[in-house]
Amino acid sequence: MSFTETIGSRTYRFADLKTLMAKASPQRSGDQLAGVAAASEEERVAARMALAQVPLRTFLNEALIPYESDEVTRLVIDDHSPQAFAEISHLTVGDFRNWLLSSTTDADALTRITAGLMPEMVAAVSKLMRNQDLIAAARKRPVITRFRNTVGLPGRMSVRLQPNHPTDDVKGIAASMLDGLMYGCGDAMIGINPASDNLAAITRLLLMIDDFRLRYQVPTQSCVLTHVTNTIAAIEKGAPVDLVFQSIAGTEKANAGFGISLALLQEAYEAGLSLKRGTVGNNLMYFETGQGSALSADAHFGVDQQTCEVRAYAVARKFNPFLVNTVVGFIGPEYLYDGKQITRAGLEDHFCGKLLGVPMGCDICYTNHAEADQDDMDNLLTLLGVAGINFIMGIPGADDVMLNYQSTSFHDALYVREVLGLRRAPEFEEWLESMQITDARGALLSASPQQPLLEGANDWMGIA
Repeated sequence: MSFTETIGSRTYRFADLKTLMAKASPQRSGDQLAGVAAASEEERVAARMALAQVPLRTFLNEALIPYESDEVTRLVIDDHSPQAFAEISHLTVGDFRNWLLSSTTDADALTRITAGLMPEMVAAVSKLMRNQDLIAAARKRPVITRFRNTVGLPGRMSVRLQPNHPTDDVKGIAASMLDGLMYGCGDAMIGINPASDNLAAITRLLLMIDDFRLRYQVPTQSCVLTHVTNTIAAIEKGAPVDLVFQSIAGTEKANAGFGISLALLQEAYEAGLSLKRGTVGNNLMYFETGQGSALSADAHFGVDQQTCEVRAYAVARKFNPFLVNTVVGFIGPEYLYDGKQITRAGLEDHFCGKLLGVPMGCDICYTNHAEADQDDMDNLLTLLGVAGINFIMGIPGADDVMLNYQSTSFHDALYVREVLGLRRAPEFEEWLESMQITDARGALLSASPQQPLLEGANDWMGIA
């Protein structure tokens, strides 16, 4: 199906839905690199005008990537619920935007339609929305998950404590972990990106975190972000695995580049469930995504990078994840050139994920060769806090010494919680108060050697 739109004396023609979606996307360097972006702002406006008139039903009949050749497309179509879709099936993409922003559309309504939404529908409507629209709509849609604590409750924001170390030194990681906990971070999880994929090193890190968690009865969860096959092997050897990690993308070919398939993710999910380590729930998958991953693998098939990203959320949704993290600026300026593009992408990802029922967090970050700085990250952090983000990163000094990129710090989490009145996960909040780290309001107490977490910490950090 082709589409046309006339502006003044000029008529723009778009060969198919995939082309229309790409031309309607906000400007970003990745789509320009792929050769799918609009050639001018006028063409972009024409594409958006045409896209607004497309019935949502069109997405049921025109797959952007063929059903026969892509298992993500098959997942999207096979899992689509006509019953959930019925409430909005009469709407165009433009009407859907208006419905989402209506004061009568609440969390219950958004929850009812979740199973009826295809990622392409959600990506399409996001292209018609201003930043404030993305914030307002996402804020309406809490997504709550549970493992050892509860993340995603309205009015709360969690933090992934990320104590990475360039040589996986256990004492160095432990020191960063204690530092973060003393700032009240870590309720989303304590998650380490290992410098090595060596199974022995991974198991050593898992054992260290678990020993600490049990010793101090911390109501959180751990994760070592290694390939899912390593995690399965660690589970088979009896390692204390809480969350199962994997990077995912929105096409079968891009996922193959990560060395995964839907069947392998199902195997990992079942392996994690078999351990029964959750106490308040059994959401246990942790996925990371990022706009541009399909393009970087030459696996986008002419689909714009944001739509490919949203298709990854359909993959995540299949496995009832505890956390999904868009690592928004990590892939570099080839895909998101500057602070403006990173900000827009972060708001899009959060909105689209939440609409699909995915527990979205964001690594608010940039690489050192991008046209961005910490002021840009402050802006995106504040906007996502308003939009109801489930979690952000907590990294010493916001500077990851292993991955060599800039993110958000323990202090940044304190800032956004204070200015927006956001609390931590309730179970974790109670633990912080019991450990004399925070008061009943969640405010940090002055550190002293008598605090239970610091008493004996030096002895504990002497572990081999």
